[in-house]
Amino acid sequence: MMKPTNFAYYLANFLSKYLPGIAGLSPNTIMSYRDTFSLFLDFCSEHKNIKAEKFSLSHLNRKLVEEYLEWLEKARNCIASTRNVRLAAFHSFCRYLQMEFPDYIHSAQQILSIPVKRTKKISVEHITLEAMKFLLGKPDKLTKRGRRDMVLLSLLYDSGARVQELADLKVGDIRTVSPATVKLTGKGNKRRIVPLMKPMSDLLRKYLKENNLTELHTFDYPLFCNRSKGKLTRAGIAYIVKKYASEAIREAPELFPDKLSPHCFRHSKAIHLLQSGVNLIYIRDFLGHVDIQTTEIYARIDAEMKRKVLEKNNTDIVSDKMPEWQSNTGLMNWLKNIGK
Repeated sequence: MMKPTNFAYYLANFLSKYLPGIAGLSPNTIMSYRDTFSLFLDFCSEHKNIKAEKFSLSHLNRKLVEEYLEWLEKARNCIASTRNVRLAAFHSFCRYLQMEFPDYIHSAQQILSIPVKRTKKISVEHITLEAMKFLLGKPDKLTKRGRRDMVLLSLLYDSGARVQELADLKVGDIRTVSPATVKLTGKGNKRRIVPLMKPMSDLLRKYLKENNLTELHTFDYPLFCNRSKGKLTRAGIAYIVKKYASEAIREAPELFPDKLSPHCFRHSKAIHLLQSGVNLIYIRDFLGHVDIQTTEIYARIDAEMKRKVLEKNNTDIVSDKMPEWQSNTGLMNWLKNIGK
């Protein structure tokens, strides 16, 4: 029986023990890291003639990782953001190796010094409150499936949940009695309690009753199910959003962008909270952001929206001509010397 290499040993521990245990990363992130190294070993086998079972830490260096990243971009047509995700897996692995295998510190630091690539500025897709009300009114309330879709879309907006957070919801995560809340499990299995407005809690109460989800034994059931009574997936939620978004865009194109993703509900909720005067810190906690800088993007968008409104309603009070004091040498010198 072939003895595993030191690379295989440390990679296995990294993926199966360190990431889920100490780092507390979500299963989705761990799967992404696993795919990164699986693809990396394929690259080494095909282009470097190093078989997976022979690969050791002595092979892992900055030059090889950079060649792999370049191969991803050129041969597999990966965009910069995908390349950065793959690089993040190597950075995380090298930080782990520095703790577990000190002999590798020098090589690990060289790989950690590989910079991420700058990506295009991400636009934050959002719609107005009027457009959101129009969209949430599209499902047919006379059918059971239409009522499910209405509750799903309303909760996606009212809770500001990520799509995966919504898909993972169980009946027991919903509290419909006052104060009504929903418990969301976000990135890194971090949980947060989000308050629900009364109309949303009323909708959920009716939905739970109609679907016989009020008994204790149902608390572990998925909140939203597909036709096969299985848990509704991210793809299933995306399909429902696309279905009603397409209908809404067709009927009122002036209210919507050409395409509308599920994440637009989360962005729109954040913008609407900000416009209602909610403090940015509360919005950060509401959305489950780790860093306030992530939330600040909504403040910048809101400021830009206000600027455009001002420009549209500008009455040209400010002239582009220089005021008379600009030619007053004495006054200009006085202004320049303030504080000196």
